[in-house]
Amino acid sequence: MNLHPRGALRWLYPGMRVKRWGILALVSVGLIVLALMAAVGRAEVMRFYRLLPQAPVAQDLLIAAALLVGLAGFAWGLRQLVHSIAGGIAPGRLEKPSTMIYRTRVLERGPRVVALGGGTGLSTLLRGIKEITANLTAVVTVTDDGGSSGRLRSELDVLPPGDVRNCILALAEDEARMSGFFQHRFWGPSDLSGHSLGNLLLVGLEQATGGFDRAIEAMSQILSVRGQVLPATLANTHLSAEMEDGEWIEGESRITADPRQIRRIRLSTPAVPPHDRVIEAIRAAELIVLGPGSLFTSLVPNLLVEGIAEAIAASGAEKVLVSNLMTQPGETEGFALSDHLRVLGEYLDLRTFDIVLVNDALPSQEILHAYKADGSEPVRNDLREGNDYALEIVTADLLGLVQLEGKTTVKHDPAKLARAIAHHTHTFAHRHPERMNGGNGGRN
Repeated sequence: MNLHPRGALRWLYPGMRVKRWGILALVSVGLIVLALMAAVGRAEVMRFYRLLPQAPVAQDLLIAAALLVGLAGFAWGLRQLVHSIAGGIAPGRLEKPSTMIYRTRVLERGPRVVALGGGTGLSTLLRGIKEITANLTAVVTVTDDGGSSGRLRSELDVLPPGDVRNCILALAEDEARMSGFFQHRFWGPSDLSGHSLGNLLLVGLEQATGGFDRAIEAMSQILSVRGQVLPATLANTHLSAEMEDGEWIEGESRITADPRQIRRIRLSTPAVPPHDRVIEAIRAAELIVLGPGSLFTSLVPNLLVEGIAEAIAASGAEKVLVSNLMTQPGETEGFALSDHLRVLGEYLDLRTFDIVLVNDALPSQEILHAYKADGSEPVRNDLREGNDYALEIVTADLLGLVQLEGKTTVKHDPAKLARAIAHHTHTFAHRHPERMNGGNGGRN
């Protein structure tokens, strides 16, 4: 199943409200022709009719040719009119008018989806989900203290912009072009070296607008994002972890670099308040998606913010967990799927969730050997139907491969992930029953 129709087929996609206006235009042209004929009079019409070839076959061919040329000219003129209007509304955009209509007519009437996470996992999910609904809220963890984000936090006392930047770019209309600009990192012997343009823009917008949330809104408007990106909290807090020997350490970068097993996670400040709009979005959601992402440093931090886990559990929305593809050195070495759920279950009532999406495809042996050398392996699916969480297990090929810093990296494929969510959730099936017909895969 294609996530959306392509080319001219978009004009026929249900709900775009194009066919009705095309038919109305044709009927209106017919009425104009009839009115002109009546105004000219029967005698003049008959004079014109006598100019036609008298042979029936030639007459039929001429009528058919005139009809075809007329319809083709009408369609071409209408198409060029739409192009001209679209160019006036959004000059410089490469987006086809049919794509604009699809986005505004179909995607903006899609179900309300809330996705929670952080890191590259959340941005990967958003990249796919934005193709099936524009009513999308990304809730992003703000506990990163490494790299460019960490330097900005310590030097300017701001929230880490990195994960937020990635999510905004993932939801941007023209991600392919804008990502190259906003992901650019400064180089050279200066204090800016290593900072990304997107991070600096967010920090600058925060100072200009007076708030991190307003900076996100401003950058989202600049990039014409589908949906919205919200930080889980506006409080400047850090992660703390109790390691297997009982020692507590603070800071996400220190936690991930420590080889000891993590026993539990908490925030450095008690009772961290949520962003108000996060709770509102969860309450209004029709579908909530948790994952993929680093278990202890991307997923759990959102659940530690006061009220978020409770709002998720209380929500009547359909809820989906997305299992990670690989274990993560320093966090989840040796973890099977049940171990991931056991940890999540300590912070969230997983019995309120409906589905867990699990990848059933493997990369090449060469890639697996490279990951194994780094202490990582595919997350083993040891969950069975009738599990303690009453989760329905859906397996599908969700595997994607990307090149990061010259290395082949295993990631969820955005289109495959969105397709699986569209096929296997009642939320999307209710909105678009045709999505469930003829799709790949099934519930196992």
